Amino acid sequence: MKSLHLLSFSTLTTALSIPFPLQQLLNGHGTTTPNNNPSITPTSHELNHIIDSSPLLSFHRDITKIESISGNEKNVGSFIIDFLSSHNFTVEKQLVEPQTTTTPERFNIYAYTNEDRHPDIILTSHIDTVPPFIPYSLHAPNTTTFAREDLLIAGRGSVDAKASVAAIIFAALETLSENPSTSLGLLLDVGEENSGVGMKTFSNSDLNPSPSTFHTIIFGEPTNLSLIAGHKGALGFRVVANGKAAHSGYPWLGKSAISAILPVLARLDALQTIPAEEGGLLRSDILGNSTLNIGTVRGGVAKNVVPAFAEADIAIRLAAGTPDETREIMRKAVDYVTGGDGSVYADFETYKGGFEPQHLDADVEGFEVITVNYGTDVPALEVHEREDGSRVKRYLYGPGSFYVPHSSHEAITVGEIEEAVRGYKRLIEVAVERHQNGLA
Repeated sequence: MKSLHLLSFSTLTTALSIPFPLQQLLNGHGTTTPNNNPSITPTSHELNHIIDSSPLLSFHRDITKIESISGNEKNVGSFIIDFLSSHNFTVEKQLVEPQTTTTPERFNIYAYTNEDRHPDIILTSHIDTVPPFIPYSLHAPNTTTFAREDLLIAGRGSVDAKASVAAIIFAALETLSENPSTSLGLLLDVGEENSGVGMKTFSNSDLNPSPSTFHTIIFGEPTNLSLIAGHKGALGFRVVANGKAAHSGYPWLGKSAISAILPVLARLDALQTIPAEEGGLLRSDILGNSTLNIGTVRGGVAKNVVPAFAEADIAIRLAAGTPDETREIMRKAVDYVTGGDGSVYADFETYKGGFEPQHLDADVEGFEVITVNYGTDVPALEVHEREDGSRVKRYLYGPGSFYVPHSSHEAITVGEIEEAVRGYKRLIEVAVERHQNGLA
């Protein structure tokens, strides 16, 4: 791991954990006067004042308060468009196919400045969230001291990925304020959580030409403020077993689909610990072992009926190889148990697609470098070579823990969001310098 040159969140919270008078923290004055009452608990009004006094945190609050479960992103998208337009961005709505004929209009947001429709650098994140909607709320840290940076912001999307959305927008605003000629654009897409349709729409549009006009793209996702060197691929499939129904008092007159599927599922589950050369899942030195999760199992109609049907839905996180290579491993594992008699089979049509492991750039000093197991929009974007044959740099970075998204306790601290703005600005700065020096 690379040494940290940027001021990390842990450093911030350590440096600011000395108790200070609350009003002093709220007003941002000084950092040396001790609080005579270290057990002070800030009021709701005081917590809200911290948010109100920061344009960044206020924007994050406003977009988190707007429900934007995948398929219903229109309202938050319209709010963001108004915000960007008021800050001198040229904004395009890129229409995305609605989930159904009755769902609201869907669109990606593509923004740029100085009539620079094909900028050198693109910062991107997604504006949709998983269900259910959880209202925005503020919580003082459960400590005997209070530091502004430790204020906890909760709610659906507060981390994944509206913290990244807010941070990349304000990193862009600050960069353009300091250097108006910086060539950068914003892509805020829909549908990342369930289909990747937003990024796929962008990928197949004239905004993503070949050869590529951008030399750097920065993806915003919760990464614990670390640069991600790679993330696992993914593959879904279904295992199906067919049997014959019968009265449970006379089971020999039927054939239990559940009894047939259980040893197959046990074999598939065991592939995680079986070496690849013996038919197990593939692994890599960077991303470790591929993992398999049997997510749902269904079968039968009643406890006194021999089940004629059973099925299981399975997700695999790929550390190496292609989806097709892993599909072949699954087929062989099923046949290993059944002898290939067809009574149990792997169905790869229900969940089509999948993607390979993604290897990303992590060559900027000042960040810890790690890998993650979750999926992102990265594989949905086809990145073309530049006209000079050089490769586009791809970075994945953002505020928030990757353990809390999609949970009932999704939350992030003020310090993490503010540090992410500095991190994104650093990535932009390095990308600009590299391009100016002819290295991109």
